[in-house]
Amino acid sequence: MVRIGQAVPEFEMGAFQNNEIKEIKLSDYKGKWVVMVFYPADFTFVCPTELEDVAVLYPKFQEIGAEVISVSTDTAFVHKAWHDESVAIGKVDYLMGADPTGAVSKLFGVYIEEEGLALRGTFIIDPEGVLKTAEIHDLGIGRSAAETLRKLEAAKFVHEHGDQVCPANWTPGGDTLTPGLDLVGKI
Repeated sequence: MVRIGQAVPEFEMGAFQNNEIKEIKLSDYKGKWVVMVFYPADFTFVCPTELEDVAVLYPKFQEIGAEVISVSTDTAFVHKAWHDESVAIGKVDYLMGADPTGAVSKLFGVYIEEEGLALRGTFIIDPEGVLKTAEIHDLGIGRSAAETLRKLEAAKFVHEHGDQVCPANWTPGGDTLTPGLDLVGKI
């Protein structure tokens, strides 16, 4: 299982996007930020609310140089059927990754062996392929795309300004911190 600060090993999977099914691999996105959004299954309850939430903000993810890949253990054919039938999923323009063997879900530590499903997991990978954030939720707890975007913006800022860090609730344009002994006990 990949950990924060480690390079994510290469993986391949089928994906549905723009009414096409294609094979993708992580290295296709070298030089870009990648946001992986794992979810349990298509044609469910919480999942379409999350994926629609990401779809609304997808142009903002793209503006800052990120690609979004949602992933479930369904096939790309099921993704297409869901995209064609669901109003919420019909808004999804980003890649919908297919992980029917669970290999990619296992790599990120979200695979539920006895159910063949993925937990809700969100992971941000930097342009060099290093894992920067990991968030895993129980199946019943939905996530916020706005918070994922905020984390991506913070990770990108730290990546570009290595001498500064982002405090809690930081948003672009907000105050950052420069770590040093002069801050110890002063915050």
